[in-house]
Amino acid sequence: MKKLTIAIDGHASTGKSSIAKEIAIKYGYIYINSGSMYRAVTLFAIENKLLELLNDNIDLFIEKLKDISINFRFNQNNLISEIFLNNRNVEKEIGSLEVSNYVSKVAAIPEIRKEMVKLQRNIDRRIGVVMDGRDIGSVVFPNADIKLFLTASDTVRANRRFEEMINNGLSVSYDDILNNIRKRDKLDSSRSNSPLIIEKDAVVIDNSNMSIDEQIKQIKQLIDRKIAN
Repeated sequence: MKKLTIAIDGHASTGKSSIAKEIAIKYGYIYINSGSMYRAVTLFAIENKLLELLNDNIDLFIEKLKDISINFRFNQNNLISEIFLNNRNVEKEIGSLEVSNYVSKVAAIPEIRKEMVKLQRNIDRRIGVVMDGRDIGSVVFPNADIKLFLTASDTVRANRRFEEMINNGLSVSYDDILNNIRKRDKLDSSRSNSPLIIEKDAVVIDNSNMSIDEQIKQIKQLIDRKIAN
């Protein structure tokens, strides 16, 4: 049976990762969160005090990034691929609000996107892949078997993100998160290199008022139909 390549794009905090993980587990596919790669680069920049170079010396910033390695390792316990930065598991650290505040700016740098897309395209897709991000269906896998685009109102997304971070023991402000989401939406859709767009052949799912189970059910119908054909 042919294994599918499933691309899931969408706005920040629309639950792309949660949906992608569930789908990957259901079908025995590998799950890759492309956004975590940009977050790992951003974390490296924060820890090594390189963010000021984004404005002052972008060439030096790019040069410094040659010192890092990013890869994924499959975790048998939670059945997902976790990201490692220089052989260190940073799966939890990349979710901080500080990383969120800078990741869209870092991800907008053409040279960084070019390197990340190279890594993403080299992933073995023969066993089936579910990848989520901002440009998976448009740039990374333009010939993906299934393309999905998830969206929701910015207030709904901010509330989800707020609850998630509070549940993880983080002290954050709802207003800060809402502002962060609005800023990321603007940056993601207006950048010149690989902007966030809705592909013509993508299925759009507005999950403002949908549960994860409802979304999974709709997506599963699409996948099963594709496999049957």
